[in-house]
Amino acid sequence: MSNSNGSSAKNLIVSFGEMLIDFVPTVSGVSLAEAPGFLKAPGGAPANVAIAVQRLGGKSAFVGKLGEDEFGLMLANILKENGVNVEGICFDKGARTALAFVTLKSDGDREFMFYRNPSADMLLTPDELNLDLIRSAKVFHYGSISLIVEPCRSAHLKAMEVAKEAGALLSYDPNLRLPLWPSPEEARKQIMSIWDKAEVIKVSDNELEFLTGSDKIDDESAMSLWHPNLKLLLVTLGDKGCNYYTKDFHGTVGAFPVKAVDTTGAGDSFVGALLTKIVDDQSVLQDEAKLKEVLRYSCACGAITTTKKGAIPALPSVAEVHTFLDAQH
Repeated sequence: MSNSNGSSAKNLIVSFGEMLIDFVPTVSGVSLAEAPGFLKAPGGAPANVAIAVQRLGGKSAFVGKLGEDEFGLMLANILKENGVNVEGICFDKGARTALAFVTLKSDGDREFMFYRNPSADMLLTPDELNLDLIRSAKVFHYGSISLIVEPCRSAHLKAMEVAKEAGALLSYDPNLRLPLWPSPEEARKQIMSIWDKAEVIKVSDNELEFLTGSDKIDDESAMSLWHPNLKLLLVTLGDKGCNYYTKDFHGTVGAFPVKAVDTTGAGDSFVGALLTKIVDDQSVLQDEAKLKEVLRYSCACGAITTTKKGAIPALPSVAEVHTFLDAQH
């Protein structure tokens, strides 16, 4: 796919971190113990973002480690089928691809039970990084799960540093999964340890509460997380849209009313849409009217994603987003 100006050399978004398989109950609103069966749903936030970017007409690569097992090969194949560059993936012969069993509550929200001891994604080493690929990133996107244990933590820090030196915009979505951390204190400390490096940060309302220790989701609370390198801070509010903050302006973009069946991947779809728009035109970050337009598009992507089960199957195409937005008028 070439873009409108006829050049096919698109700006690359590199997504770093974990890819895993979510096992999603065949029925909603039951506990894991009561679930009669599970469907395999490929996931892992950074991988979801990479696929979201490709679906929306952008260009992405995924950097991470999978188990050299059937699930790992399946996940690499899903990335390839979706057009994601997989030159940054390596396989571990000794460790399995991570699994997560997900409880879907009746409102589409989730609880997780993880199988990682250790899973392949945790064993990525700095030496295994494809530095050429990382250096070619215009945007480098990551979460915080890759910060939990070594050696992956060191790989994450090195990848960030290499991307930054090469001039990439750093994008961070902490994607808090408390069950994976030794303690809430450790989670907060490590998530914040790389906070000041990111230029675009997206947090959910729950993550904002967790990181600030305040139960208020207001401008003051959000701005307590501001730092001088930051160009855009986003607080997503679920079915209430999102708040945005830049050096010069801040505001809110409303959400779209949809019937949510599974919120998995909605935040990743939102981020993928946002990065796809920013990567080609960073002036969006200084122009409030443009930014609101982009965030409206991103919120639409997130909303559409909640209307179907699973993350990756639910990620929309450009055509779907336009159809959805047209129907809103």
